[in-house]
Order: sequence, then structure tokens, then C-alpha cells
Amino acid sequence: QVQLVESGGGLVQPGGSLRLSCAMSGSAFSIYVVSWYRQAPGKQRELVAVITTDGNTNYADSVKGRFTISRDNAKNTAYLQMNSLTPVYAAVYYCTARFIGRPYWGQGTQVTVSS
Repeated sequence: QVQLVESGGGLVQPGGSLRLSCAMSGSAFSIYVVSWYRQAPGKQRELVAVITTDGNTNYADSVKGRFTISRDNAKNTAYLQMNSLTPVYAAVYYCTARFIGRPYWGQGTQVTVSS
């Protein structure tokens, strides 16, 4: 059974950085397209970044130049490096992995940006 587990969230001051991790178990990670989504209170879930099996990346306009998605297939893990955070980026962040059909979702990790 495929499982995704996010980690790395927490409280960070404005201007700070966090690196989120998304670890997969139960399948061959390298064949999956991995995405990060976020959902802030009272808002719809939105796509943040995508990384393909070939390592190609795509970002929401709101995070370009600030966030970096990456993957380490040897570790079955994807990452989201988030820099220069402001309260706007506070949300629950979810990773997904899609091969064929519906994607798998993690449980989410909370990111809070506050002084």
C-alpha cells in the first residue's frame, strides 16, 4: 500500500525558510509525478509546485523564485524548499504522487509564519 508522509512544517518567523519533505513507502517512487499543494484557512486548496519523473518542474506564479521542488529517488523522497516566507504562505501543505489514475495524498504538514 502506497503511503506518503510529509514532514518539516512548523513555526517560522517572517523571512525565514523551511524545507518540507514527502516520503513515500510501498511503491517505486521514481515513476510518480509529485506535486505540492497548500490550503490556507477558508481558502481552496491550490497547486504550488510539480516535479515530473524526469525532474522537470513547474510552479504557481505566487511562489516562483521563492520555492524549489526537488526529489531524491534513492531516498523515495520529494522536497519543497521554501524561502523568504511571509504570513501569506501559512497553510497546510500536502504532497501528492501520481502515476496512473487518482493520485495518492499525504496527511499534510502545517506551516505557520509568525513573529
